[in-house]
This record gives sequence, structure tokens and C-alpha cells, in this order.
Amino acid sequence: MNLETTTWTDAEASEAAVALLPVGSTEQHGPHAPLGTDTLDAEAVAEAAAERYVDPVVVAPAIPVGIAEEHRRFSGTLWTTESTFRAYVRDVVGSLAAHGWNRVVVVNGHGGNVAALTEVCARIIRHDDAYAAPFTWFDEVGEHSSEMGHAGPLETSLLRHTNPETVHEDRLDAAAEGGSDRWGDWQGRVNLAVDSHEFTENGVVGDPRESSAELGEELLDRSAEALCALLDEVRERDPGPRA
Repeated sequence: MNLETTTWTDAEASEAAVALLPVGSTEQHGPHAPLGTDTLDAEAVAEAAAERYVDPVVVAPAIPVGIAEEHRRFSGTLWTTESTFRAYVRDVVGSLAAHGWNRVVVVNGHGGNVAALTEVCARIIRHDDAYAAPFTWFDEVGEHSSEMGHAGPLETSLLRHTNPETVHEDRLDAAAEGGSDRWGDWQGRVNLAVDSHEFTENGVVGDPRESSAELGEELLDRSAEALCALLDEVRERDPGPRA
């Protein structure tokens, strides 16, 4: 059940025990992929899991702006502070819980959100009338997880499968030529770069020419199956303050 397209009366009648909250970002993804890549990918994984899960699932509207100041030099990128982001996620989870959907998986599509989501989900579990768990889709695709860059083969593949009209395939060569093969500017185990423009000319990390709709289908299948397995566990958790 997608809340954006559902009436309140149908929402009230829902027997769903769990909810999904997609979280993404509005940030540069090279010359070939849209600013909303992270949000589109998170929504696609959430919807795929909801469709295949054995019981009804509520899918909340996506949160489209996250922690993305590292991409600030690229036009169109939007960002918020970690404190604002955590508070917003917590408020939305609290809203879902108020309607009885008090077991929530936050489906994340942006690496910059990971630390904040880990913290806020723990805070929700400890202090609120809800249980929340973070899920980052590209961590749940098996051996492909090691191939994750930025606007590289994984993100581009998922888009080519789920939202192909958003990918400028005629720009893939330029995206690869102006990109970097690694995130950051490293000395030993220390990343000296603060923002992405310091190590990638056009915002790309990885080679999007290695992407395909077929790989995107595999990524969607793996991540959706992993999300369904997580839903099995989350639905059995007892919501409520632990503090």
C-alpha cells in the first residue's frame, strides 16, 4: 500500500504490520544520471519488496533530501544537516507509529545517510513507541556490493532497469572519462578529501559503461529479497521505549 496514492479510509482499513520509509538524496550523479538517483533507487527497492512480501506492507512517501554537502560544488545538489535529517526521519517514523505501523524499515539509497540513520533508528528503539531498522540497498547485493562507487555501474544499472528514461546513455563515455576509479583522496587509510569535486571532475566514481538493465534486474531482485527477509524479523520485534 503506497500512502501517496491511497485514501485515508483505505489506510485505516489496512492490516499491514510493517512499513517501509524510502530515504534518498537530491545530488549530482554525473552527466548521465538524474539528481534524484538515490531516491528513485530506494523507492524502487521498497516497492519491489512490498509487492513480493507475503503480507501487506505500507510504503511511505520518500524523503528526497539527505546528507549530501559533499556534493555541494555540483549544481542542483541539495542537502540538510545531520541533526535536521535525523529529526525529520524520527518524526515521520513517529507519524507512521501513531497509525499503528510501529515497525518500520528505513530503505536507504545514499551512503551519506548511513551513519545518521544508524543513530536515529537506535534512538527510536530506545525512546519511542516504535521499532526502526536501517536498510541500505547496495549493501545487500552480494558480491556486487564491492563495486559500489557513485553514479557508477550499480546505481546506473538499477536505474536502467527501473527508470530507464532517466539515464542519458549517450553520455556514458563522457561520464567514465571524467570520473574517478576510487572515492576520496587517500594517504594510507586517511581520506584527505572533504568534497567529491576534489577527486572526480564530473562527480562520477566507477565506470557506468559497465552498467546494464540486466544487472539492474539482478540488483533489484537481490536487494528486495534481502529486504523481505529483514521484514520477517522486524515484524516480530516489540516496539516501545527501551530506556
